[in-house]
Amino acid sequence: MTRGFERRGFQVHSCSNGAEAKREAETFHPSHILLDLNMPEVSGLVVLPELLAAAASAKLVVLTGYSSIATAVEATKLGATNYLCKPATIDEILAAFGETQAQAEVTVPSDPISVDRLEWEHIQRVLNDNDGNVSATARALGMHRRTLQRKLQKRPVRR
Repeated sequence: MTRGFERRGFQVHSCSNGAEAKREAETFHPSHILLDLNMPEVSGLVVLPELLAAAASAKLVVLTGYSSIATAVEATKLGATNYLCKPATIDEILAAFGETQAQAEVTVPSDPISVDRLEWEHIQRVLNDNDGNVSATARALGMHRRTLQRKLQKRPVRR
């Protein structure tokens, strides 16, 4: 992704966590910020206001693999210019920033992800956040531990 932006004439500063992103924003005052919602140690929603405070004139787009209406609304309220679901192409990201050079149409997949698949991915993400602890994951998801174990024993839904 970094190379794709550099080929289009952008100077790119890639960061691996929220603290590093905040330092970069304070140092370089970027005009565009692409923020992943799922970051190590902290959510992108926590870092978003700090980045905009450090680079007030920056356009900020949130990119996530786990999109929901609630996080999209929250990101927009916090000042995000746009909110995109992964996978997104460089042209789609530039269009989200409002760049005139990117007139690419955003295509919606003809076979959207099923609710069962979204549930499976959400369970896996929460399980990962809880370091594989099924009891803690069940509490976080608000379900009985045995129900969660049954869901985990099933194979993931394809789409």
